[in-house]
Amino acid sequence: MILGASSFAGPPGDLKEHVESIELYIPKLGIYDGLTLETKKLDRVLNEISIYDFATTVHAPYSAEDTKYPSALQVDTAQMGEREFTLMEESIALANRVEASVVVLHPGRVGPDREKSFFSMVKNLGKLASVAEDYGVILGLENKEGTDPSNFCCEAEELYRTIEAVNSEHLKATFDIGHANLTCGGNPEKLREFVRTLQKHVIHLHLHDNSGQWTEKYDGDEHMAPGEGCADFSVLKLLSGYRGVFNFEVFSLEDLLFGKKTLENAFKL
Repeated sequence: MILGASSFAGPPGDLKEHVESIELYIPKLGIYDGLTLETKKLDRVLNEISIYDFATTVHAPYSAEDTKYPSALQVDTAQMGEREFTLMEESIALANRVEASVVVLHPGRVGPDREKSFFSMVKNLGKLASVAEDYGVILGLENKEGTDPSNFCCEAEELYRTIEAVNSEHLKATFDIGHANLTCGGNPEKLREFVRTLQKHVIHLHLHDNSGQWTEKYDGDEHMAPGEGCADFSVLKLLSGYRGVFNFEVFSLEDLLFGKKTLENAFKL
């Protein structure tokens, strides 16, 4: 089992004592000045990480309503132009540079015409998969939380349909158990069915927790430590052939340590 943590969970030196992999979360690395990738800042980040010999994954920019999210890095994969494709290619190129196993990306936002938006997203993801193939990188399309219906791919079936429609070995799934728990309303049986539906395509995992219901804070997507909410982490045992990273998407070292204990207990059940 390869354990990882997102780069915002703590300093690399602290994380290295507890995980083998780090997910470079592009919107929070501070390496962009507007739309300009500042290579000197990027080099400093990568030099610091290289000291600790982490395995890596990369989280690309996405569409977010959070006011703290860098406005220049908004990417809606259902509505992409030259700017968005450039941003995504920079993340894919970075993944190639650091030999990252996966680039995580988000599905698009639902437009006025849902089907038209869906097929636009599929077309754009197909182009990104082609770019990923050129760089020798795998994309992991993440399931989003059903408490925000403006997102595509909240349900496992729609994420599965999207990946099948793109039909590329360079586009697979990042299974986010926290998002799935919200989509399933905290129901463990529904969560198990979610995993069974998606398991064929899963190459990456995001681990965090919540109450399984909508709240005013982040639509319930609170990214608590695994074990502090109601998600049943034992469902991950259904992914018996999984060999990728178990990436803790939490905000502190304390949450990482708590989550590690929860995961250990879940696999003992």
